[in-house]
Amino acid sequence: VDQACGLMEKTGGNDLLTLRDRAILETLYSCGLRISELTGLDVGGVDLDQRLVRVMGKGRKERIVPLGRKALAALEAYLHERGNPPPDAPLFLNYRGERLTPRSIQRHMKKHLIQAGIFSPATPHTLRHSFATHLLVEGGADLRAIQELLGHASLSTTQKYTQVGIDHLMAVYDKAHPRGRRKK
Repeated sequence: VDQACGLMEKTGGNDLLTLRDRAILETLYSCGLRISELTGLDVGGVDLDQRLVRVMGKGRKERIVPLGRKALAALEAYLHERGNPPPDAPLFLNYRGERLTPRSIQRHMKKHLIQAGIFSPATPHTLRHSFATHLLVEGGADLRAIQELLGHASLSTTQKYTQVGIDHLMAVYDKAHPRGRRKK
């Protein structure tokens, strides 16, 4: 989570491509999207006023996910710089004006990681994992809510995304169980 936030903080600049890349990273992390879901977004799929994103997930299942404040600001800046494109236009474009591909997003992310001095093998999917872990560990969200946000059909898939350390499990146990280890 710290690396994800560090990466986004270090993605500086105000040119269109930098604004686009910042919006991509913030949206991936804020919404927990699959890379294919992100590349499939159109401008009309993002409701900036309601702070919601309409996502077409696996199996052509649609879901609505909230958009965090930093992702909202990044998307507003990017779309403003693009000249407020029509609703049916792809949300993220390459320099030729075409829809970005998952591979191109992976390349851009790797470039930004190196520029930020982060030499871990992070990918866009790592941001999806960070999203789920952050909600569970730091936010206290329940697995069922995370399942809905991630668009998983099975709760067992969500559990794989949210592996937590024994220290966190013990803290939850001690806080919640009436016969936990805590002293009164």
